[in-house]
Amino acid sequence: MNKIRLLFPALLLIAIVVFAEENITTLRPNQTITEEADPPSMANVLNTDIRQERNYPMQPPIIPHKIRNYQVDLNTNKCMSCHSRERTQASQAPMVSVTHFMDRDGNFRAEISPRRYFCQQCHVTQSNSTPMVKNLFKDMYEVIETNKN
Repeated sequence: MNKIRLLFPALLLIAIVVFAEENITTLRPNQTITEEADPPSMANVLNTDIRQERNYPMQPPIIPHKIRNYQVDLNTNKCMSCHSRERTQASQAPMVSVTHFMDRDGNFRAEISPRRYFCQQCHVTQSNSTPMVKNLFKDMYEVIETNKN
């Protein structure tokens, strides 16, 4: 009798898991969660070197060029070979913001602050890929105009 009491909940749990697995929706069209599919090919990174418009105040600028194989680790930051104070004249790249030289206590340092050293925490490259999910973002000017009416 005890074995039946233990077996019944286990079988019930297995049935629930199997049933639930069949009804899970995914972003993959016409596929169940258990099916493997070939991933879509990676979109090419935009490589225009043209500054992009920002969508909101304090938005980190996007990276308008390829950064594949850029080394950014504890010893090297390839981004700084163009964007450091000393290199912007030669490279014509914009210098990193002065906020990147500020430590967590608000003190300005001579070098990039460790908390701002890993550029891709905030800055990303862009591609001309089709979004998987519809973007409903409205920039601040669009919101202001909508609220006026």
